[in-house]
Amino acid sequence: MFGLWTTFTSVVFYLTLAVSLGGLVGNGLVLWHLGFHIKKGPFSVYVLHLAAADCLFLCCHVAFSIVQAALGSQNTLYFVITFIGFATGLWLLASFSLELCLSEVFPTCYQSCRPRHTSGVVCGLIWALSLPAVLLPAHACGQLRAGTRPLACLRYHAASITWLLALACVACVAGLVLLIWVACCSRRPRPKFYSVVLGSVLLLFVCSLPYVLYWSLRPLLNFLLPIFAPLATLLACVQASSKTLIYFTSGRQPGKREPMRAVLQRALGDGAQQGVGGLSLPMSAI
Repeated sequence: MFGLWTTFTSVVFYLTLAVSLGGLVGNGLVLWHLGFHIKKGPFSVYVLHLAAADCLFLCCHVAFSIVQAALGSQNTLYFVITFIGFATGLWLLASFSLELCLSEVFPTCYQSCRPRHTSGVVCGLIWALSLPAVLLPAHACGQLRAGTRPLACLRYHAASITWLLALACVACVAGLVLLIWVACCSRRPRPKFYSVVLGSVLLLFVCSLPYVLYWSLRPLLNFLLPIFAPLATLLACVQASSKTLIYFTSGRQPGKREPMRAVLQRALGDGAQQGVGGLSLPMSAI
């Protein structure tokens, strides 16, 4: 029985490592092309920061997995640092989904009231706030140093769980509203990032929630259900890696072989967007 468990954990470990390495390559390509070769609009800024957050999460996981395999050591600090990238990506996806939903449901108000650099400011705030949002409960619960403050740990951890679940709910509700609005209510063409948002939200619902649950109940799950941790980590890595497949699929034209830059330009470049009256508006005017 012990040998079977060892074999299973080893298979999951190396499968997770392979998925993470593939995701690093895919997200690295998105960062390279979107950062240097594709004209960015407000929505593609979110995609750029999402790819950066996924790269951070996958890179930390790969690095700490190699250290764990080489030295046989497992430190709670590894999980905390890795979770920063995961939480940042969750926050970015919630903001991305909400803004795209608002731009489709209330197009006139969105185009007239939205400040020009909203996407960049929001992404910067998310990166700045994700660090204390993860590190404060980890510090209070003894994951960064020896010693635990039970009351502070309980308060910070409850706030952290509420925050993460609220972000997941915002992303899922915004994606659902967008799906219903485009399918049943809107007469306009599908928005540019419709498939990207719906695919990312579906991945969030299927693959990310177990990892949030593991963050919430880590000591209990490690004691009662040790199999949960490697499976939740595998699903989280699948979620971070599969977004790039969504980008490539949404930009690819069947039957045509095109350079990757052209595919990503079609999927992620939003240098122009349809206005309310069907006119093409430059993104610098939004």
